[in-house]
This record gives sequence, C-alpha cells and structure tokens, in this order.
Amino acid sequence: MNREQIVEHIRVALATVLDRKIPQLDADARLVEDLGLDSTTVVELMMALEDSIGLEVDLDELEPEVFSTVATLADFMRAEALGPVS
Repeated sequence: MNREQIVEHIRVALATVLDRKIPQLDADARLVEDLGLDSTTVVELMMALEDSIGLEVDLDELEPEVFSTVATLADFMRAEALGPVS
C-alpha cells in the first residue's frame, strides 16, 4: 500500500471520527491544530485505521510525533504495514 492510499484511508477514517465531510486531505495538515483532534479522537482514528487497513497498533508505544501531520501518520502506518526489515 502506498502513501496516497493510506492518506485516503486516513481521510475516510477522519470523516467518520469527526462526523463531517472531508472532500480532500492535504498530507501536510496537522492533526491537532488544523483538524481538531484530541486524545479521544486520536484513539478513535487509530481504531478506525486498524479496521480499514487491517493492522494492529499498540497505542502505548506510539510517539506523539506520529500524530504531527497526516503525512507522519501515513508514513507510520505504511511502515507498520510493511513490517520489520530483515
């Protein structure tokens, strides 16, 4: 799965979690400052992404930097999907 596909998953999940239409999503959009996420909606977003992408992420091991922008979250999810490098 490439970054653009993951950004689309994030857009759909955000629309569900925030209960509003998000016709397009800029990868540079900041999740907290621009989109208004808080700790509860971040958890809801991650649960929605786990369901749509099919990943299981340990929320306790996530660094706050993952949630800086849509791009940082997409890169994290892509790395998780690819698995550990051998």
